[in-house]
Amino acid sequence: MSGQFEPLPGGGAAVALDDVEISIIRSLAVQLLELIGPGPAEDASDDPLAELFAEGPSEPPADPVLRRLFPDAYGDPEGTPQAREAEEQRASSAEFRRYTENDLRAGKRETALAVVRALDALTSRSAGQGTALLELSAEESRQWLGALNDLRLAIGSRLEIADEDDTDLLFRLPDEDPRKPMVMAYLWLGGLQESLVATLMP
Repeated sequence: MSGQFEPLPGGGAAVALDDVEISIIRSLAVQLLELIGPGPAEDASDDPLAELFAEGPSEPPADPVLRRLFPDAYGDPEGTPQAREAEEQRASSAEFRRYTENDLRAGKRETALAVVRALDALTSRSAGQGTALLELSAEESRQWLGALNDLRLAIGSRLEIADEDDTDLLFRLPDEDPRKPMVMAYLWLGGLQESLVATLMP
């Protein structure tokens, strides 16, 4: 899996993907969609103002991947705060989450759907050819960048990657380690993400 994004004239990016790579990315994006959950029900209010003020959850998700994708907005990254400060941070985080998580989920859902749709269109155009060229506009490239980041965060959470040292350890895993396929996907997506970032640089 050596495909890297290359810039397109006038903006956007392109990458050659084979059938296996397409299948892996699509499968991961679908799993992410299932984890994030469905959007508003079909019988939800058509009033955009009501949707704007619809309240979301106030507690962090139980799943560690979702906690990574939707972290608390307030906290002390340097250490453990005093009890009163901790309570204030929890209250602030709950309030912030209540009014932002639905929108954040919708955004991540839309970027993952954009990936699935692009890959489905690519597959239908290039059936049986083995390798296909995915071409993205500048806006689609930004959507893909967000989706690739979310996929890596999700996999990194499952692999319990907390810092760079953890990433270094992954390179030394023996082939028989059951985490190896997930590690390979994580590292490959990282290369794709870096090459896509490079195409968006001015």
